[in-house]
Amino acid sequence: MQVGLFIPCYVDQLYPQVGMATVAVLERCGVEIEFPRAQTCCGQPMANSGCTTETRPLAERFLQIFAPYEYVVAPSGSCVAMVRHHYEEYLADQPGFAELKAKTFELSEFLVDVLKLDAWPGSFPHKVGLHQSCHGLRELRMGSSSEVMGPSFSKTRRLLEMLDGVEFAELMRPDECCGFGGTFAVAEEAVSCMMGLDRIQDHEQGGTEVLTAADMSCLMHLEGFLRRQNKSTRVMHFAEILAEAAAHA
Repeated sequence: MQVGLFIPCYVDQLYPQVGMATVAVLERCGVEIEFPRAQTCCGQPMANSGCTTETRPLAERFLQIFAPYEYVVAPSGSCVAMVRHHYEEYLADQPGFAELKAKTFELSEFLVDVLKLDAWPGSFPHKVGLHQSCHGLRELRMGSSSEVMGPSFSKTRRLLEMLDGVEFAELMRPDECCGFGGTFAVAEEAVSCMMGLDRIQDHEQGGTEVLTAADMSCLMHLEGFLRRQNKSTRVMHFAEILAEAAAHA
């Protein structure tokens, strides 16, 4: 199984350890990974700002670079949602686009839905607070929404539950937005900050020791508040947790 690894801009520039943890997790699963060095931004920031002209060449480049791979995997629900749900505007008539959408997965989706992972070595004896990012929740259906009737599920939590000793913080609002929203955090700073502080308070009441998610963009936003308030809560992408647990197994 060959995977083309897509690493989001903010992971590449600010959190390279998340990319390396993703590699460690996939390699442990026996996946052949290739990191195409020609990859660039998926275009989501430009698309969110209405800059269609600037987004199109990035979408076309993404298709060109990743079309040859059996699967495309990224440690980011928002970037994958961009490809699967918003590239239609730019690539609808392009050969290979339908196949690209079908084979592009967020990391936890890939582990649960494609590899059917049912066990993971190691322990993580900490109380984990799971933040469910909006793109992953609403567009990729990586977890159940509280306003929708039906069975409760979370693909990311399912993976973390495989670790020995892990506990989960029970949140009052488990699927509420952190307020980042990419360009929203810039255009609506005051509202964004209030939403972020609200999420931090919810995690504190739940006893979160390690705050995790499938999107470093959300975690970057929340980590900023934690640092400014000198909180001791650790922030880790879920891939980092899996990689750390396996390394010490």
